[in-house]
Amino acid sequence: MPESVDRSRVRELVATGAQLVEVLPGPEYDDEHLPSAISLPLRSLTAESATVLDPTRPVIVYCWDGL
Repeated sequence: MPESVDRSRVRELVATGAQLVEVLPGPEYDDEHLPSAISLPLRSLTAESATVLDPTRPVIVYCWDGL
């Protein structure tokens, strides 16, 4: 079930094994991304591309838009 989490909770989850996924476009991810984040651009996200994720671990999805 999706839920919003704050920065401290993200840190806790990542420290206990959660996967951090950025859905930013590739060039934005290449320019700057969160440490240890996996890049899965939203526009190219498919069931096949998501197989890089471990289904037994929580997933934190992050997207940022400066506009």
